[in-house]
Amino acid sequence: MATKCSAEVTIVNPLGLHARPAAKLAQLCQQFQSKIALIQDGKSADASSVLALLMLASSKGKLLEIVAEGEDAELALQAVVQLISSGFEEA
Repeated sequence: MATKCSAEVTIVNPLGLHARPAAKLAQLCQQFQSKIALIQDGKSADASSVLALLMLASSKGKLLEIVAEGEDAELALQAVVQLISSGFEEA
């Protein structure tokens, strides 16, 4: 049975969601079966696509909603929240 869950997280790293963190996030999301999306200001992006993530132009302080849907949605959501909250291990 597929699960759907969501959480909100704020971008904390100084440079926002630029190429390196976007690549790190996309690689993380590709490890899960669930479909993971980031929503900012009404725009949605597939979190497993670097280009889609960059199109959000998320800067420091932006609030993102993360939505995960699938078999491992809760695990995926936890991993994504952890990565973003840690400043993509850059902060």
